[in-house]
Amino acid sequence: MFIDKAIITIKAGDGGNGITSFIHYKGKVSGGPDGGDGGKGGDIIFVADRHLSNLSDYYYKTKYVAENGKPGEPKDCFGKSGQDLILKVPLGTIIRDRESGGVIADMFTEGQKKVVLVGGDGGKGNSRFKNARRHAPHFSQTGEKTESKQVVLELKTIADVGLIGFPNVGKSTILSKITKARPKIADYHFTTLSPNLGVCELYDKQFTIADIPGLIEGASEGLGLGTEFLKHIERTRMLVHVVDISGVEGRDPFDDYEKINRELKNYSKELSKLKQIIVLNKCDMFSAEENIKAFKEKLGKNKKVITISALAGDGIDNLKKEIIKVLEKLPPVKPLEFEEFNYVKPDRLDWEIFKEGETFVVVGSLVEVLRRNVVLDDPHSLAYLQKVLKDRGIIAELRKMGAGDKSTVIIGGEEFEFID
Repeated sequence: MFIDKAIITIKAGDGGNGITSFIHYKGKVSGGPDGGDGGKGGDIIFVADRHLSNLSDYYYKTKYVAENGKPGEPKDCFGKSGQDLILKVPLGTIIRDRESGGVIADMFTEGQKKVVLVGGDGGKGNSRFKNARRHAPHFSQTGEKTESKQVVLELKTIADVGLIGFPNVGKSTILSKITKARPKIADYHFTTLSPNLGVCELYDKQFTIADIPGLIEGASEGLGLGTEFLKHIERTRMLVHVVDISGVEGRDPFDDYEKINRELKNYSKELSKLKQIIVLNKCDMFSAEENIKAFKEKLGKNKKVITISALAGDGIDNLKKEIIKVLEKLPPVKPLEFEEFNYVKPDRLDWEIFKEGETFVVVGSLVEVLRRNVVLDDPHSLAYLQKVLKDRGIIAELRKMGAGDKSTVIIGGEEFEFID
């Protein structure tokens, strides 16, 4: 099954919890704090792999979660970091954030890596909260929790040359003759249901060529296989436009040629401007000679055509040479130009106070950090909370907004009584 678009849910690993621990050994039952920090959660990393041809791996499994960090250990030992999750995708895969549509990465080159989600930080152990006044903190920090995100993976085939034309004009046969690719070939429409890619070598030159299926009249509006595969032509440097010159299916060859070009223009004006080599195939069939003459007259003298018989192999070498000659004058394929979208962790110093009647609500990313740090039933931990609120200016702002004795202050869903 060929899949060129998939929507998956990804989540980096949570950070491991820091632990509350005290030194215990023979002769010293209650020593100082020695709780270690939790390990960092695993990242979600995408890697471009040329051995993959489509996104079928992401069709049945749609949720991917990296490993969580391990909790800290006694004797100030750090917890083990969670293992990164490597997701391999074919070359040409564009990764987008589903919600915003922003482009995260264009996986264009072999081995290219992109860290899409970063694992959560590990929580601090209680030994980190020891100071001159707090000798034995009985609290530690929980690991940072990460959020799941949905991304869209979209494959756009990367090739130097795109083979285009109506169904059953011989594109797959041409591909099999000039490369080692072995596409399915049969005498009926839509034999090819997915882009086939091959590499052509001639002397010391080589190029990649893709057989693009699904082009018929109305393809730009979704008829046939429609726009499902037109997007794969966008990555090519040039096009080889194959026309069945025999006319055995009752269509006019030149009319076919104009219809395909019209569909390209309707889909994308940039696509219609790509350099084309016009290839008249099935030239060994009855009435082909007469049709070639009529085609050239309608086309005009300024455009060159190459006549071949793909099945017999006639004219294939001339086609290879002409493709290489044209490619030498064209710029290389370039990655997509875009403003990169990244998932960024929020500023941990951010906070804001809302007044609701006589109640004051403190919100922001700083509050989320305090929820991880503070153990409500521990006096040392509450003292730490009080110090942070004072140092960050939250106490002063509460006073400024009218908070007084017995006022209710809500922080992280917990109610506190303000004492001035």
